[in-house]
Amino acid sequence: MVDVRTLLLLRHAKSSWADPLASDHDRPLAPRGERAAQRIAEHVRTAGIRPELVLCSSARRTRDTLDLLRPVLEASSEIRIEDDLYGADAREMLDRLRIVDAAVSSAMIIGHNPALQELALALAGDGVESAARQLRAKFPTCALVTLDVSGCDWAGLREGQGYLTSLVLPRHLP
Repeated sequence: MVDVRTLLLLRHAKSSWADPLASDHDRPLAPRGERAAQRIAEHVRTAGIRPELVLCSSARRTRDTLDLLRPVLEASSEIRIEDDLYGADAREMLDRLRIVDAAVSSAMIIGHNPALQELALALAGDGVESAARQLRAKFPTCALVTLDVSGCDWAGLREGQGYLTSLVLPRHLP
């Protein structure tokens, strides 16, 4: 049984609106988004963040964000692109987390707002107050939330059981 569980929630990087004919699902990253995702990737590398499981929405902007993270992820990280995460609400994301294998100690979702913000706020029963205050105000693009959800296995994950340990914004990184 895993003693420590970590949930990472990464909002996709800033997307481009340059092509007015592109569907919402097919919008790529903007150059600013690419730079932000590279900063977050460097943070993941230097902080030693190693998700065992990465669940990524099938939208292009989330997959592009993931592609910029891939070089810093462990080769053993299992990566799943899931259509159901595109358009999922917070409840659906929580339901998805509840079927993660109990042996997994760390999982990351790369997805969309408002669902990620709502999920983070619902799970965070306590945490670093400055991060919680920022998260209540806004979950910016390419921001990374870390929650300690060690109090239960994934199947038993409930609202208020997490501890918000950090909210990392790319604009605050070198």
